[in-house]
Amino acid sequence: MAVPKRKKSRANTRARRSQWKASVPGFARLEERGRPVFYLPHRARRILDSNGNELFMEYKGRRVG
Repeated sequence: MAVPKRKKSRANTRARRSQWKASVPGFARLEERGRPVFYLPHRARRILDSNGNELFMEYKGRRVG
C-alpha cells in the first residue's frame, strides 16, 4: 500500500476534494399522449394506465419485471 512521504496540509486536501463533483444525470424526453415525459435513461420505466395505475415496467421497448 502506498504511504505518503509527507503530511498534506488541510488546505491542500480540501482544495483537492473540492474539484471532485458528481455529474447530474441527463433526462431523456418522450412525448406521451401529447405531453412531454422526462425519465432517466438506462432505467426501467413504469407504464401507467389512464387512472395512473402501474401496468408493467419497460426497458428498451421490452416488457420487464
